[in-house]
Amino acid sequence: MNNTLERLATLLEERKNADPQHSYVAHLYQAGQDKILKKLGEEAIETILAAKSRESDAIIYETADLWFHSLVMLAESGLRPEQVLSELERRFGLSGLEEKANRG
Repeated sequence: MNNTLERLATLLEERKNADPQHSYVAHLYQAGQDKILKKLGEEAIETILAAKSRESDAIIYETADLWFHSLVMLAESGLRPEQVLSELERRFGLSGLEEKANRG
């Protein structure tokens, strides 16, 4: 797994035990899944708007926020980024249409 993702995943796990008054991530965990999902949705919209603007810096910045909050959601769900990377790896060599058909 990418070292940055690995380090971030470890940090996000550690933040589960942090003080919500001193950690944004701990605050999200304390607020619960609905708050995390709301934030994830907001970041998805901001990423779409950045892409529509075609401003490279904005796209990168908003995508980083989207990925970060996706990782928070995964951690809150008891999942790790390497599980998502494994799924992406599994899909190599499959066409998108074939992969969708395999889902049933």
